[in-house]
Amino acid sequence: CALPISHALPLIVALPLAAGAEARHRPQPEFCVLTTVDIDAPPETVWPHVVSFPDLPEPDDWFFRSGIACPLRARIEGAGVGAVRHCEFTTGDFVEPITAWDEPRRLAFDVREQPDPMVELSPWRHVHPPHMHDRSLASRRGEFLLVPLPGGRTRLEGRTWYTFDMHPQAYWTLWSHFSIHRIHHRVLDHVRRLAERE
Repeated sequence: CALPISHALPLIVALPLAAGAEARHRPQPEFCVLTTVDIDAPPETVWPHVVSFPDLPEPDDWFFRSGIACPLRARIEGAGVGAVRHCEFTTGDFVEPITAWDEPRRLAFDVREQPDPMVELSPWRHVHPPHMHDRSLASRRGEFLLVPLPGGRTRLEGRTWYTFDMHPQAYWTLWSHFSIHRIHHRVLDHVRRLAERE
């Protein structure tokens, strides 16, 4: 028995709408980027430079000069769980409430506020494209682990958990992972230089 067209029409209209609603409300996958650096200093020496650090040198590579948000310095208000770390970038501050303070082993934080991921390159002023302001890339939390190594050395691990809502994700997450690794490397190398200088 065939379904009359008058009964099938609502189903035909409802199916694409339901699919669109499902896509709009599906949970976003969370990604994690891990970057490591080995430091010729013990964890006790490295720790203070992880919690906060002075100005980084001017970037000398094309990546940050192209407008990608570049880390400048980090400062902290308070100490222990509940303190608030501010990681200052060229586009604004990441505001990071501390969720784990295990000196000198682990520092973890949530991301309460974050700046734009880049300065849009455009000949027109005050351009506000949606992908810059709708938090397509949203950092959720981060963590530093300080792993003791033989000989009084430290392996410093930096992790960022984030969600990303640009499609196709298989393509765009290659770029987001690459970008976060570059940011991590800039910070971790700065911490390494500061700790080894001591």
